Amino acid sequence: MSLEEMKKKKKSKKRNRLIFRSVILAILVAAVVFAVISNLKEDKIIYKVGDDAPDFQLQQINKNNETETIRLSDLEGKGVMLNFWGTWCEPCKAEMPYMQKLYPKYKEKGVEIVAVSLDSTKLVVDRFIEEYDLTFPIPFDKSGQVRDLYKVGPIPSTVFINPEGKIEEVVNGALTLDRLEGYLQEIEPK
Repeated sequence: MSLEEMKKKKKSKKRNRLIFRSVILAILVAAVVFAVISNLKEDKIIYKVGDDAPDFQLQQINKNNETETIRLSDLEGKGVMLNFWGTWCEPCKAEMPYMQKLYPKYKEKGVEIVAVSLDSTKLVVDRFIEEYDLTFPIPFDKSGQVRDLYKVGPIPSTVFINPEGKIEEVVNGALTLDRLEGYLQEIEPK
């Protein structure tokens, strides 16, 4: 191979490396732009006390209730305790009997308890419902759409919604019987 051919070959390799690096750089820039635009479009609203509670619709698991679907907007005019829980969560298990104990009394007063299950399968929730003899609505949020809508972090998490559809209180962590009853009294229709 002549010196001239070696120079051409070296130039060709440099050009190929430059093209390759430019393509990689363009792909990285496109990925960064896409990530920035996606994050700007993402719903980052965190609901707080005084905000309108966002509406949702989920299928119920327990068969003790009249309807198969629960929609928050259908409960307008009632106080709503919106609880997010899972069967694997020990603090969630601890507060379920309190919720069941207070449910009949507060249902009569116009307050609905809705316990949104974040479990992955209905079977474990069905067993849990039977074990604890739960009668309040338990919708199933397998995809996490309502959990994401309400920006729920740790569970149990509970959102207390007044009869006007405004968030009255947000509580992260398990509730005692007394605290739970106090919050339910605050969202009773007057």
